[in-house]
Amino acid sequence: MKPKKVRKKFSYYMANVGITGLVLFAILPLFWTFYVSLREEVSITRYPTMLTTKNLSFLAYTHIWRDTNFPVLIRNSLIVSSMTVLLSLVLGTAAGYALSRAKFKGRQGVLLSYLVIRLIPGVLLLVPIYIMMYKFHLLDTYFGLTFAYTTFTLPATIWLMKGFFDSLPPDLENAARVDGCSRLGAMWRISLPLVLPGLAATGTLTAITAWNDVLFAIMLTSSNKSRTWPVGLREMIGEFQLPWQLLTATAIMSLLPVVIGFALVGRKMVAGITAGSLKE
Repeated sequence: MKPKKVRKKFSYYMANVGITGLVLFAILPLFWTFYVSLREEVSITRYPTMLTTKNLSFLAYTHIWRDTNFPVLIRNSLIVSSMTVLLSLVLGTAAGYALSRAKFKGRQGVLLSYLVIRLIPGVLLLVPIYIMMYKFHLLDTYFGLTFAYTTFTLPATIWLMKGFFDSLPPDLENAARVDGCSRLGAMWRISLPLVLPGLAATGTLTAITAWNDVLFAIMLTSSNKSRTWPVGLREMIGEFQLPWQLLTATAIMSLLPVVIGFALVGRKMVAGITAGSLKE
């Protein structure tokens, strides 16, 4: 019994060490980015790895918010991300429910086609999407970016929502239909409230994809009318300059909406991911 207890205690400590290492590996870069954003540009250039508490200030954040177009870019990113989440969830929920409940010939082929689309690198579709947006006069618009992002977020949304609906027993909907509810009514009144955690998880993943994209934002926008924050961050880099203070401050500020979003839907997101892995 004693050797077993020793082995158990050793494995317990090793697990804690591993978890602590992973946490530090994830958090330390964020702390370092925040620390660099507080330093002066001259100090960063001369002593990039120096740790000091002298001359730390939030001047970079004030400058970015007051003297640059960053607030406009953040607003554009919020609008585009919200539109992408809304469109993906509406279409993906309907398609996922249909593929989960309906049994028809070619159903597996449809699911496989969505998976294949998701596996195609975005750069391969960049030129066709650009031509299509140009012909429909959607360049440099919110809708152009939203449709481009939905092209890649919708297949994953369909697969995720199908998994969430598969985890629900069909008997609940059948009982509602016996009581006079239509198929659409049963989905709206019975199934959707039960997969709200799944909707939160899927919406969060979709929002992060749209929020962080830079490839399509560069190609499909040409002005601050619809340009998003990753493009603005890239434009801060000049040919002969690399303003680390402003770049790191912008990166930290761009994380705030994501952190707030996780704080609001974090529990539902975890519950949704867990529910999607189970099937009654």
